[in-house]
Amino acid sequence: MTAIEQTEAARPRGTRLPRRARRNQLLGAAQEVFVAQGYHAAAMDDIAERAGVSKPVLYQHFPGKLDLYLALLDQHCESLIQAVRSALASTTDNKQRVRATMDAYFAYVEDDGGAFRLVFESDLTNEPAVRERVDKVTNECAEAICDVIAEDTGLSRAESMLLASGLGGLAQVVARSWLHSDRSVPRDQAVQLLASLAWRGIAGFPLHHSEQQH
Repeated sequence: MTAIEQTEAARPRGTRLPRRARRNQLLGAAQEVFVAQGYHAAAMDDIAERAGVSKPVLYQHFPGKLDLYLALLDQHCESLIQAVRSALASTTDNKQRVRATMDAYFAYVEDDGGAFRLVFESDLTNEPAVRERVDKVTNECAEAICDVIAEDTGLSRAESMLLASGLGGLAQVVARSWLHSDRSVPRDQAVQLLASLAWRGIAGFPLHHSEQQH
């Protein structure tokens, strides 16, 4: 169940919830408000009202608006990192790995909750704590891709990281562009187009293992 769904399920006023459930409810409400209004326009009053709680209840869990925003960022940055790692681990066929990884980014931006906007389109990127988290998700996704490239090609870590950053950046930018174009191309087709482009580039680097086998 997503944070948004948890919010919908737990919204009635006066309901006493376990601390973890209440926290998830508040995060779901905050996500709705931040995505709709942006960080600067969002108010704790709006979030409390959306969650169906009093402001003191909200402040019991999150001392301030930035704390709430960072908690959401942590949650959704980790979600993308895990999705990319799962895609890479889903097969040993590198062509399919590329496609699965591209699809992970498309699935992430297509999520109905709009969480990707908090990560990649935040109006708070000048805040060091936010910038740190955005950089972390970009770097950790690239590191995961880099591990596979370095192992399979025998390229240096630095060379593999450049290629990995390129693949991750390509996936993120194109997936967001696709979403903002109102999904004018069906998702499966868009993923396949992007995967074909990426594969034709990365496939040009010979497999290190094939040299060792001869």
